[in-house]
Amino acid sequence: MSHLTDLSNQVEAREDELIALVKKLVSFQTASPPARNTEPIQSFISDYLQGIDFSVDQWDVYPGDPNIVGKKQGQDHLTYQSLILNGHVDVASIEEDEPWDSPPFEAIVKDRHIFGRGTADMKGGMAACLFALKLLHEANIPIKGDLILQSVVGEEVGEAGTKECCERGYEADFAIVADTSASKIQGQGGVITGWITLQSPTTHHDGQRRQMLHAGGNLHAASTIEKMAKLITSLQELERHWAVTKSYPGFLPGTNTINPAVIEGGRHAAFIADKCSLWITVHFYPNETYESVTKEIEEHLLQAAAADPWMKTCPPTFVWGGSSMIEERGEIFPSLAIDEQSSGVKELKAAHERITGQEAEISMSTSVNDGGWLGEAGIPTVIYGPGQLAHAHAVNERISIDELIQFTKTLLTFIPTWCNTKREE
Repeated sequence: MSHLTDLSNQVEAREDELIALVKKLVSFQTASPPARNTEPIQSFISDYLQGIDFSVDQWDVYPGDPNIVGKKQGQDHLTYQSLILNGHVDVASIEEDEPWDSPPFEAIVKDRHIFGRGTADMKGGMAACLFALKLLHEANIPIKGDLILQSVVGEEVGEAGTKECCERGYEADFAIVADTSASKIQGQGGVITGWITLQSPTTHHDGQRRQMLHAGGNLHAASTIEKMAKLITSLQELERHWAVTKSYPGFLPGTNTINPAVIEGGRHAAFIADKCSLWITVHFYPNETYESVTKEIEEHLLQAAAADPWMKTCPPTFVWGGSSMIEERGEIFPSLAIDEQSSGVKELKAAHERITGQEAEISMSTSVNDGGWLGEAGIPTVIYGPGQLAHAHAVNERISIDELIQFTKTLLTFIPTWCNTKREE
C-alpha cells in the first residue's frame, strides 16, 4: 500500500506534467468531422507507450485515421486478471462562428480548469490513462496480468474503432472506457440510426395533383412527402407506446425515443414528390438489442402502410445502422448493462471510494460511446472517466484539474490491485 500512496502523492507533485500532457493532446486538431486527421496524435501516443515498454499494434481504420493498441504483457498473464483502458482521440467538430474565449486547440488553464476542444471528451481521460501507466512503469510496480491501452478513432461519427479492436481479437477480464462520466461508473442505452424510404413507381407533373386527389381524377398516385407524414405520426404513436410499456433502472421513463431527425424528399417544385427518405435516431435500453428494436419499428410501420390505399402497394423500405456517419450516414452504438456484483465493478468502486472518500455512484449515461462494443464482445465493461457531459462538445469546453487528479489516482489504485489478482476459476 505504501507504493500506491507514493504514486498517489506523485500525481499531485507532478500535476504540471499531467496538465502539459492534456495540452499536448488537445493541440492535435482531430475534429470529426472532417476526420482523417488522427495520424499525428496516434504517432505521439504510440511513441509514449513504447517509451514505457508497451508493444504497439497500429492499423488504419480509414486512411489517415489509425487505431493504436498498446499492450504490456503481465508477468503471469495466464493466471492473473487483465485490463483494457479504452479511449478515443477524435473530438467534436467546431464551427467557424463559435465564440470561444481562446483558440480551441491551444489549451489554457484558468480557475483550476483546462479549457480546449476535447478536454472533457475525452483527451483529459486519455491523458490520465497514459500518465497513470507512466507512473506505474517508473515505479517498477509489478503487474502480473496483461495491461492494454486502446487509443481509437471514429467515436464521434460512429466509426467504431473500438469495434475493430474487438474484431482484431483484443480482450480482457475487465475494461474501463475513460470517457466523460463525471467519474461515475456508468452503463448506457444504445443508439441506432436508420433510413425509411418511400419510392413511387411513377413520376408525375405538379399539374396532375388534382387528378390524384379528387373524384374522377382516375390517377392512383401519391406524394411520398405526404405519405411520409403518416409514417412519422405512426412512429410517434410507437414512441409513446414504448414510453408506457418499457422501462429500465437508471433511466427516466420515455428515454427510449424515436427521433425523426432529417427528411429528404422531392426533386423540384414542378413535380409531385416521387421519393422521400426519413433519417431517424432510435434510443433503446440495455435489455434490448438494435436488432429487436428495428424489427419492432419495421413491423409497426408496415402495418400502418398496409392500411393506406397507396402505401399498401408501395410500402416503405428500411436501411439500418452503418459503420460511419461520414461515409454511410449511419451508426450503431450498442447498449451497455452493468453488473454491480461483478468483481471489476466492486474493485473499481473500492478504489474510487479510497481516493475520493465518497461512495462511487453507479448510473446510466444519457449519452453513448464505444463501451457497448466492448460489452457486446463479452468483455465486462464500465464507462468511468473525468469530465462533465455538459462541457463535452461545448464552446469553451473544459475539465477540472482536481477531478483529473482524482481520476488518475483512482486508476493507480485500481490497476495494480486488479491486475495482481488471480482470475476466478
